[in-house]
Amino acid sequence: MLGSGAMTNTIRDIAEQADVIMLVGSNPEEAHPVIGMQLRAAVERGCRLIVVDPRDIGLAKMADIHLKIRPGTNVAFANTMTNVLIRERLIDERFVRERTEGFEILAANVSEYTPEWAEDVCGIDRRDLVAAAKMFGSAKRASIVYCLGVTEHSTGTDGVMALSNIAMITGNLGKAGGGMNPLRGQNNVQGACDMGASPDDLPGYQKVWDDALRAKFEDAWGAPIKPERGTKATECFPAMIEGRIRGLYLFGEDPVRTDPDTHHVIKALDALDFLVVQDLFLTETAKRADVVLPGCSYAEKEGTFTNTERRVQRVRKAVDVVPGARPDTEVFTEVMNRMGYPQPALTPAQIMDEIASLTPSFGGISHARLDSVEVGGRGLQWPCPTPEHPGTSILHVGQFSRGVGSFSVPEFQPSAELPDWDYPLMLTTGRVLHHYNAQAMTGRTAGLDEIGGSSFIEINTADAERLGIADGSRVRVTSRRGSIETTARVSGKTNQGQVWMPFHFQDGNSNWLTNAALDSVSKAPEYKVCAVNVTPA
Repeated sequence: MLGSGAMTNTIRDIAEQADVIMLVGSNPEEAHPVIGMQLRAAVERGCRLIVVDPRDIGLAKMADIHLKIRPGTNVAFANTMTNVLIRERLIDERFVRERTEGFEILAANVSEYTPEWAEDVCGIDRRDLVAAAKMFGSAKRASIVYCLGVTEHSTGTDGVMALSNIAMITGNLGKAGGGMNPLRGQNNVQGACDMGASPDDLPGYQKVWDDALRAKFEDAWGAPIKPERGTKATECFPAMIEGRIRGLYLFGEDPVRTDPDTHHVIKALDALDFLVVQDLFLTETAKRADVVLPGCSYAEKEGTFTNTERRVQRVRKAVDVVPGARPDTEVFTEVMNRMGYPQPALTPAQIMDEIASLTPSFGGISHARLDSVEVGGRGLQWPCPTPEHPGTSILHVGQFSRGVGSFSVPEFQPSAELPDWDYPLMLTTGRVLHHYNAQAMTGRTAGLDEIGGSSFIEINTADAERLGIADGSRVRVTSRRGSIETTARVSGKTNQGQVWMPFHFQDGNSNWLTNAALDSVSKAPEYKVCAVNVTPA
């Protein structure tokens, strides 16, 4: 739609200049606590806040409006909000006319998404939805901030596009205090994507099927590159079971703990002829490997991370590598050489120089410049095409990366699995503040385990009373894929008919339950909706 999938604005810009922030499917105070504090500060300075989330998260208490929508109905909500904005004439007509295409198709598509319809589908008061649309549409600067509560659905791509429609029709792109702003789930997710970790991209989102771009990399690397799109991570597991993938080199991931439908993941890994895991610790996945290659942590190496706002920042070695472990680039280099590809040993600074030489959006970034007085430790935001360029804080100023913005017309589709008689509750999953993903590091920190070191499930008070479940009691949670035991936390934090679990804890990991249904475009799994049954243990 825009020509770039990255965060359009800076965190500081949103926190200090937005008049309205709409936070959708994100709990930043726990999942992104530094950003969460800044959003809280924005509200305290007078910024209005709309929270769209199925749970009573911390920021919902500070919100002007909390739309406590049913999980899996993001597209329904966003299309209806777009309808209200058009109906109430709260759109930037000049922006739409001069910088976009497809508005008439969009308007016709969302005309049937009425507040009355959305009230039933999304489980929210129509008056609150209309009020949220009017608040957002009336603001001079309105920002959309979203995270995995939007993307981790079988219709996650549609959810992002439906939200982008809202930002575009109100003219909130290419200006301070606005934007479409995804919060990346880990510290270098943006950097990994930028460097070609997607199976159809070369570094800098240069497409692998473009003959001229591919030739540039082939010349630099001295090796042919296939023009076909590769296999996305979540597509690998069924391919392993079917025998289409026989070997796997897994780097810095623990899918036995973090991927949906753990039975399915284990079956896939066990079907391999050969599994290599490169990681810091002997994770649950590494225990199943034929070979484990010990890497080293961020504190033991040099390089860069690119954060959620496209900011490339230096990482500097603070402590020596433990015996036996090696920096990842050294491991990769030796593996390449032993497999017959002559790869010279490059320093992290030399690798950054190669990136700059092949990737236009990084053309002006080097370790020397990042370390300079000029940058002063702030890093540089791409696009930064030349050594004189200051970096780009706001994307799409004047025009979109693709020229004109293109409206999308996603239709609402229900989640892949909904509650029924046998599995009457809807489970969604997420993070807690004091632990992180697979707990490879935080689970080895005694102080954090003292704060909270075991699994739990949040269940609505009315559901708990009906099921005979007391707060703090042990319960069994069962889906079509698995069954676990955990501890009940009874409150009104979730709506009736809905439950919530973190996925960190191995003593009751929600991913034995979750559904591996994938988004048709991104192939992201539907972590946020699956049907379960909860009974006293």
